[in-house]
Amino acid sequence: MTKAKWYFDFLSPFAYLQLARFQQLPPDLDITTVPVVFGAILKHWGQLGPAEIPPKRRFVYRFFQWKADQLGISFVIPPMHPFNPLPALRLCVAAGAKINHVRAVFDVIYGKGIQPDTPEGVQEIAHALGISNPEIATADVLVKNTLRTNTESAIADGVFGVPTFLLRGETFWGDDATEMMLNYLNNPSLFDTAEMERISNMPMGLARTK
Repeated sequence: MTKAKWYFDFLSPFAYLQLARFQQLPPDLDITTVPVVFGAILKHWGQLGPAEIPPKRRFVYRFFQWKADQLGISFVIPPMHPFNPLPALRLCVAAGAKINHVRAVFDVIYGKGIQPDTPEGVQEIAHALGISNPEIATADVLVKNTLRTNTESAIADGVFGVPTFLLRGETFWGDDATEMMLNYLNNPSLFDTAEMERISNMPMGLARTK
């Protein structure tokens, strides 16, 4: 078995789309799903989220629907996006954050299009996870600390966006990188060529002032 981490936030429809392809991944790939706070990752690296750039927001929402149609999966974006992902993330952590828990939450949010940061949405997610009292679960200190530690670990691993696979110390960002990740899985020397080494360590030619 080859172990891999999958860093994700329910805020990202890209994660929902990649999760839909998990059944196509090799059966000997042992995936640990790791919920993180995407906003904290963006803040650490000084980035804007895709939905914070108006023309990019329009493009990615169209892309989400197109890609879901291509995959033949249900996709209904909630009435308001971005939303506050913390309740969903904490409930997932409280449930154990296994793949079946992650799928259950994503199905509520993007399969059914239910707004996850409303009282009704939180209750729907809790019901899907078998959690009887979501208020207690989301307020649990251990749950909050686990989510914080997950996010810190993601940053330490070089994660700058979600979803990201971490495999043998290498990061693969986004659903578009799935094939690259599978190629690396079968060819561990993928990044050992002279050209890969060169472009991985190129000096900055020009740096913008933030």
